[in-house]
Amino acid sequence: MSRIVYVNGEYVPEEEARVSIFDRGFVFGDGVYEVVPVIRGRLADRDYFLQRLTRSLDELGIAWPCSEAEYQEVLEQLVARNSLGEGIVYTQVTRGASDRQFTFPANTPSSMAAFTQVMPLLENPSAANGITVVTTSEIRWLRRDIKSLNLLAQVLAKQYAADQGAGEAWMIEDGLVTEGASSTAYIVMEGKVITRPLSNRVLPGIRRRRLLELAAEAGIAFEERPFSLAEALAADEAFVSSATTILHPVISIDGNRVGDGKPGPLTRKLRGLYIDHMLEEVGA
Repeated sequence: MSRIVYVNGEYVPEEEARVSIFDRGFVFGDGVYEVVPVIRGRLADRDYFLQRLTRSLDELGIAWPCSEAEYQEVLEQLVARNSLGEGIVYTQVTRGASDRQFTFPANTPSSMAAFTQVMPLLENPSAANGITVVTTSEIRWLRRDIKSLNLLAQVLAKQYAADQGAGEAWMIEDGLVTEGASSTAYIVMEGKVITRPLSNRVLPGIRRRRLLELAAEAGIAFEERPFSLAEALAADEAFVSSATTILHPVISIDGNRVGDGKPGPLTRKLRGLYIDHMLEEVGA
């Protein structure tokens, strides 16, 4: 059976989905997106993704295309109609369709599309074995805190990582790690987890936010500060978090082994705590 997707108020088979060539997301990248993990057929981190999507829309002056309750209903309908047990729901909201002009068009309703994607989140070989990371220069714009559609720099970084046989790229700015191409970056030194503080230079990761809460509850030390590539290479452990990975250990950076080259104990503990939290949230 064909996958069912959502486009501006309609649920249609994916091969029948259509958007206007004048849509500003297509023409300008003028829009935002959100990715929500699905566990056991239920949306996870429900409150936090709504808050982040609202903030991204507000920062760009794009109106909600529907109410928050209606939006959640769309996601739940997609999960149900596609019998999605585990994976993600992707949503994209743009400023709408109009003739090409740089200024915001007047009286143009925003557009929304969404679809599901099956992927392993709880049992993933990369979580058990770890991933390798390569570094690349930070070339993105300076409003990285907005989850916008402008992802060309991340696409290039991801392809560079893939060409090197790596699972992720860490972007470097002034000798410091900002974040992964599609993830938040962390290192562990002497039992303390270190990650960059929130600012306009990094995305406010939902998994990051939850991990800080879980670490505090478990008595795990967490420090929010920039860290250098040199520190990362000398770290005891490293890992990344995102909607599609939850948390994956990093076992090497630019060919240099991290720690003993295996997923570290604190990384494994944090992933376990996060998965336990998700399962409890969805009632599994």
